[in-house]
Amino acid sequence: MDRYVDLIHQNYEFPTVEFKELKNELYFHDIPLMKLIKKYGTPLRITYLPKITQQIQKARRLFRNAMKKFEYDGNYTYCYCTKSSHFSFIVEEALKSDIFLETSSANDLEIIKAMHAKKKIDEDIFILCNGYKQKKYTDGILDLFHKGFENIVPIIDNMNEIAAYENVDKQLQIGIRLAADEEPKFEFYTSRLGVRPSEVIDFYKRKVEPNKNLKLKLLHFFINTGIKDTPYYWNEFTEFLHLYCEMKLICPTLDTIDIGGGFPIKTSINFEYDYKYMTEQIIENIINICKEYGVPHPNIFTEFGSFTVGESGAIIYEVIDCKAQNDKELWYMIDSSFMTTLPDVWGMKQKFIMLAINHWNKEYQRVNLGGITCDSMDYYNSEAEGQDVFLPEFDPNEPQYVGFFHTGAYQESVGGYGGVQHCLVPAPKHVLVDLDEDDNIQTRLFAPEQSSDTMLKVLGYK
Repeated sequence: MDRYVDLIHQNYEFPTVEFKELKNELYFHDIPLMKLIKKYGTPLRITYLPKITQQIQKARRLFRNAMKKFEYDGNYTYCYCTKSSHFSFIVEEALKSDIFLETSSANDLEIIKAMHAKKKIDEDIFILCNGYKQKKYTDGILDLFHKGFENIVPIIDNMNEIAAYENVDKQLQIGIRLAADEEPKFEFYTSRLGVRPSEVIDFYKRKVEPNKNLKLKLLHFFINTGIKDTPYYWNEFTEFLHLYCEMKLICPTLDTIDIGGGFPIKTSINFEYDYKYMTEQIIENIINICKEYGVPHPNIFTEFGSFTVGESGAIIYEVIDCKAQNDKELWYMIDSSFMTTLPDVWGMKQKFIMLAINHWNKEYQRVNLGGITCDSMDYYNSEAEGQDVFLPEFDPNEPQYVGFFHTGAYQESVGGYGGVQHCLVPAPKHVLVDLDEDDNIQTRLFAPEQSSDTMLKVLGYK
């Protein structure tokens, strides 16, 4: 008998820190998922809040240990990118770890105001403002600056942006984003974002240095691939460090590098990534290049979005039918849509950890997973390793549930949370899971399933 539980143990190192199986049912961070399903139903989105704190502490520990090992003189600061998930419960959980924030749009600044009004942040918090900025955004930055947020740092994305800040009446810290070359397989060669490296020094001398109320604080490095051990990443990073050192020799106020892109998250149970090695390589590269130029080690900001929140998320579906469409393919139909609840699946071909929630003692079979919309792209049929999808055999009299994990970043914002989605498939219930002082699991419903009334109002029918 080829049981699902045997398949998992044969292909993965299982159980893991996050997952275990007990009495043929899956537990996620010791959360009895079947118990949640019985209480709330499906489709069901889950956010496990303690994971956010764990990720922040993990990154701090990695950089602290690497800095100590190599006798690094600068400081490390963790920033959360709000664009990864704007929800209040996410930002508030992250702020419990005394982190700083990164924004990417004018409306992002409204979150800063709301957090300040709730006394979740003080005026001295560092706020890094990225993105291509229209007047509403630059006006919002200056408004916060004049209200006492003196550590708000607009990061210049194009040279014309500097005009918005030239007439400040007290010293404003600014950063400059450097335009990086994209990886070879990208559709274009150089990022549309940031200032060309060949123009940065001249730009600083003409526009920043003469203005005594502008203080160049940091240079920002970002590439889409994130922090990966590839020749492409290290080439771009070392070129960035060389330019930082050249700038430091002429700009005494420059003392910080801001590393964007972030660490990757687990998209497979067999995920392999040496966080310790990568952190040590970052620190060692900085030390070696700074030594070459004879400049002090810079302070380091990291902007981690998906790494902060991605692994806190999960979504659970019920398999509502099994359709045999030909001699080879079995389609398990879920009670929702991948296009609306996991838009990264069809939009970016993103893979997530996928596991059966129950019936681990049953025989398994190869299947395709299909959503309930009429769109042919509404499916999921392979795992991160390229292998097929396997799930326990379907029995219409015994509900089968399947979970996708580490889905906490971008899905709601890409999918248009609170709005109208493909085929009017509603947004699922969203449950927050936390631990009390005694480490007992606590759950609360953040949002019920989206109603047809809200969708009809958006469409103008009501």
